Amino acid sequence: MELQQMRYVVAIAETNSFTRAAERCLVVQSALSHQVARLERELGTRLFERTSRQVRLTLAGQAFLPVAQQCLDAAERAAAEVAAAIGEVRGRLAVGLIPTVAAVDIPQALHAFHKKYPQVRIGLRVGSSEQLIELVKAGTVDLAFLGLPVTSRPEGVDSRQLAHDRLVAVVAPDHPLATETEIDLARLAAEAFVDLPTGTAGRTQSDLAFAAAGVHREVAFEVTTVDILMLRLIRENLAVALLASMYTPHLTGVVTIDVRDAPTRIEHLIWNRSSLSPAAKAFLTELNLSVDETRPASATRITPSAAGRA
Repeated sequence: MELQQMRYVVAIAETNSFTRAAERCLVVQSALSHQVARLERELGTRLFERTSRQVRLTLAGQAFLPVAQQCLDAAERAAAEVAAAIGEVRGRLAVGLIPTVAAVDIPQALHAFHKKYPQVRIGLRVGSSEQLIELVKAGTVDLAFLGLPVTSRPEGVDSRQLAHDRLVAVVAPDHPLATETEIDLARLAAEAFVDLPTGTAGRTQSDLAFAAAGVHREVAFEVTTVDILMLRLIRENLAVALLASMYTPHLTGVVTIDVRDAPTRIEHLIWNRSSLSPAAKAFLTELNLSVDETRPASATRITPSAAGRA
């Protein structure tokens, strides 16, 4: 069994086509088909069902695929570690973040990192804090920047708090509250809200704050991320929102209002000690963050500089 055969299987599974897989792998289709057939003979079973219209994994192929991907990831990691031993940074850097991260300017940081380490393949995953924690646990993402209520902390990963931030109300410029300099949750509760889905960290921090204030609010619109749709709903005076104060300066066409009893969120950097790649370590160094790997995981320490805290 060879790594190249595994690469072919993964490419076929992702493209659902021997032709497109061969194009991706820069080989002629006959060579790719020959290697897959050879692997199937070695395994004693077929990995793909082939028809004139489609290619799909068999049950055996479904079992083989994730293990093959793990082997390829391990091989890439081994090559990256060897390169790091001789002073080179290669391999892959997978960064995760919530859309409203503000403690670090991620696009700017990735741009600077790419200029310095052009041989590193950079990937970016945007998702909820809960999703990012699971991706870091699995090693799919090297490190992630997320936000959680003060009542929560990342579990099962190493973490460092980067910033505390209070939420502010975000309304349309012609909203009746737009001229206010400060309000409280009781007054804001009369408005229709746009927010993240129930159960997400971003939604929970607001729900807990309104519950603590003893008032009920209506979330009329649920969106999966803070994006153009959320902002359009606010600008059209269909809803208001609570967003992190350090994030809102990036927004246009809306007004922000301080909230006296607003919830607080904490931005965290999280990583998985067992899968922290040389590229991830180099990225943290570029952010003026250093990981002390001589300590046990429960006591790992990351020290951000002023630049790293942004």
